[in-house]
Amino acid sequence: MALALAAGAARAEQPLATYPGTVTTRIGNDLIIAGEYYRMAYFVTDDPPRKVAAHFKRQWEEAGYPTSEAGDFEGEGVVTAFFTRQGLARSVVLRRHGGRTLGFTVLKDLWLKASARPSQLPGLEGALYVADLVARGDEGHSQHRSAALKVGLQEARDQRDAAWVKAGFSRVRETGVKREDDGKLERVLEYAREKEQAVLTLVEVDAKTTAIDETWVKR
Repeated sequence: MALALAAGAARAEQPLATYPGTVTTRIGNDLIIAGEYYRMAYFVTDDPPRKVAAHFKRQWEEAGYPTSEAGDFEGEGVVTAFFTRQGLARSVVLRRHGGRTLGFTVLKDLWLKASARPSQLPGLEGALYVADLVARGDEGHSQHRSAALKVGLQEARDQRDAAWVKAGFSRVRETGVKREDDGKLERVLEYAREKEQAVLTLVEVDAKTTAIDETWVKR
């Protein structure tokens, strides 16, 4: 028990990596992706990816941590350090964006796995792409899905609306707009079930493809 508590404390003490002269902004709370625990944040700098990568590689190697690199560090690249005693991997993912360097700093727990938890999002079939994410925080629990369906906006809306209603949710609001930036049609549907809330956003990619974003939250 003492060993487990010590390991837990060590993991909790490890902060996200930061780059000098930048502001690091957290992305959500602790995240569960494919059953593994992560913490994530991002920063932006005028320094090129190669210089940023060299900073973290030097810092981690001087501290005695095994370090690896991937990518050309012209357009993108990843630097990772392995904290073997704590069971953690700390990575910085770098990408050129709008003439600057966008960095994602990631802390991954290599030992602790999330217990299997049933999805609160209604099943989705026939998707071209789907990615599910679970986030945990003091404000409650949430699950998130991004997907693309090979059907038009109205058909996608009807399919997902039927799925949420069948799951016992009541639709409480629906709005539709044409986005000013690209002229695409967008529909937003909101649902409720006791202490649970869900928001479904659908965006027209083209006449036969719809991008969807679904978020479920329990307070």
